[in-house]
Amino acid sequence: MPRILTGNRLETGDVLYWAGTDWSTQIKNAVAIDDEGEALLAAHIAAERINDPVLIDVTGEPGNFLPKTTRERVRASGPSVRADLARGNLSVEAI
Repeated sequence: MPRILTGNRLETGDVLYWAGTDWSTQIKNAVAIDDEGEALLAAHIAAERINDPVLIDVTGEPGNFLPKTTRERVRASGPSVRADLARGNLSVEAI
């Protein structure tokens, strides 16, 4: 079963996916991680501001991955509340 690397951008909370050479906010850009994924985690996460990095199980093919767990499907599809209910005027510093 393929696995992909995901985490959150520390400054904004954006959900990120490892795209092979950089991070992407789109799961369609994610690349599957092989058994060397743990080494990739250690090398790239230490130097970057990524929160809660984890390898997750997915189904499908590159460009069309679907996370196995409900939690990760919600993270991949975006907020689960209406956007008009969000507090739009808060900066990261205000939180």
